[in-house]
Amino acid sequence: MLKKEKIIIVGGGLAGSLFAVCLAKKGFQVEVFERRADMRRKEVDAGRSINLALSTRGLVALEKVGLDKQVLSEAIPMNGRMMHSKEGKLTYQPYGNDGQYINSVSRAGLNMQLLSLADENDHVQLYFEHRCIDADLEKGTITFAQPDGTTISKKADYIFATDGAYSAIRLQMQMTQRFDYSQVYENYGYKELEITPKDGNQFAMEKNALHIWPRGNFMMIALPNPDSSYTCTLFMPYEGTNSFESIKTETEVKSFFESNFKDALDMMPNLTEDFAKNPIGSLVTIRCNPWTRGNFVLMGDSAHAVVPFYGQGMNCAFEDAAVLDGLIDQHYPNWQKILSEYENERIENANAIADLAIKNFKEMRDLVGQPEFLEKKRIEHDLSEFFPDSFKSQYELVTFTTKPYKYAQNMGTVNDGIIQQIIEEGLSNEIGNPAKRIEILNILKGAKPTH
Repeated sequence: MLKKEKIIIVGGGLAGSLFAVCLAKKGFQVEVFERRADMRRKEVDAGRSINLALSTRGLVALEKVGLDKQVLSEAIPMNGRMMHSKEGKLTYQPYGNDGQYINSVSRAGLNMQLLSLADENDHVQLYFEHRCIDADLEKGTITFAQPDGTTISKKADYIFATDGAYSAIRLQMQMTQRFDYSQVYENYGYKELEITPKDGNQFAMEKNALHIWPRGNFMMIALPNPDSSYTCTLFMPYEGTNSFESIKTETEVKSFFESNFKDALDMMPNLTEDFAKNPIGSLVTIRCNPWTRGNFVLMGDSAHAVVPFYGQGMNCAFEDAAVLDGLIDQHYPNWQKILSEYENERIENANAIADLAIKNFKEMRDLVGQPEFLEKKRIEHDLSEFFPDSFKSQYELVTFTTKPYKYAQNMGTVNDGIIQQIIEEGLSNEIGNPAKRIEILNILKGAKPTH
């Protein structure tokens, strides 16, 4: 049924294109304005996008537009982390139980699929190379710079901003009264590199894993691609020893990798070229409150940019769209209720995943190779395997369920207490022992989850 409201979406990235399809399926007339050229008709710039880890929250959202199975058919499952020590020793750590995995997907490829799906719908009109330059929050109008240099003003019943961490819409909101905003940069940047296929078409490492080279003050990760290559991302401080500032020449790059990533170096024939030409990306966490002003609504990175170390940036943005889609089903045409519940549900959860992503960065960088940490993860895995109805790790809750992020954050603290008690009572190697089952169940039942 055709809805009376006209909707404008500012930003044709992942969240914007997905939400456009959701709205169009409900009968809304939707216009999407994207500042970049149509990525389906130009070569995507290399070195500007970390591969994405698609998990349950994102898949639930894609299912709403019927794209989940197609995306999964092109994705590569990653069942766990493969840690690479400085000496080249490998340590494997499963993400969850059998059948639980995350999926390596191409950001550009997924975005193009969503844009094409939106383009196929008669209720969606896409405009490219239209940059938002102003928004009047009181009048509900928005102004764009067009490709020919002229400007155009548009008005809609509701305007959804999915224009990223440096959102032009949010900038206007920041200049209003009682709008809380914080922007925190990590002292780390990232550079995208590549591990090429072996013998032309073979994976050079374990295919179904996210590879991590933890080195304390810096780290590298690698995600598999369908062409048997790996997209690598090097995270390092901007300044100081072992930093982007201190490593610039070809000789310095080769020496640095020889010392710290020796097992990867032989698989990276284009290393020095990629290091020189690919830009350094920044890592920023953005929080704000409220997410609505009049008929303007923030979604995705414009509302809650997070660092990428829990693999939840895209999944969280997709969940914004899924939650809004569900609230429209429940409360339409009461937009005040829809948007009020959207804010109430999403803001605390976005803040929770932002905290968890920063925490996970420290874990991946500093802890994943340490014996105490690996022992804790072993106990966690055993509890999940032998007591699946009574124990779920924080990672499971975040990645393989749609439980609120805030709940997962709180349960992480509870789980730490459980594991500590199991260690203190000498049960860490008895989790699968039937004779100890009641004893361990009593510990699990005594832990009080915080909602």
